[in-house]
Amino acid sequence: MTSPKPKSVQTMKPETAAKKLGVLFSATPAEFQAGVVSRDELNKLQSAPPAWLADLRRNGPHPRQVIAAKLGISTSGLARGGITEALTTAEIDALKAENPEWLERERSIQADVRKEAVRLKQR
Repeated sequence: MTSPKPKSVQTMKPETAAKKLGVLFSATPAEFQAGVVSRDELNKLQSAPPAWLADLRRNGPHPRQVIAAKLGISTSGLARGGITEALTTAEIDALKAENPEWLERERSIQADVRKEAVRLKQR
């Protein structure tokens, strides 16, 4: 009988880990950016986030997909609205309060897309 192979450690680039954590890679600490992240380390970061990760998730700056989700629009809608840079939570809240015409339009488009997805799913 042969002994089982030792399990290899799965690693990923820090850019990939930042995306999975929902944070902007360029805003992460230098030590996070410098190395590789194992699957176990990623799971630990998700289950017990350190202070820097909790702060980034709470205050930003946020990546495009997080900004879009917080505004209730698509990432394409962000581009159409002229939002190309990362935004902080305060900037997102200010944009929500201002509620410009393009944001209303994009939210309406997103609502229509969701309704259509539900309609197609029910068929």
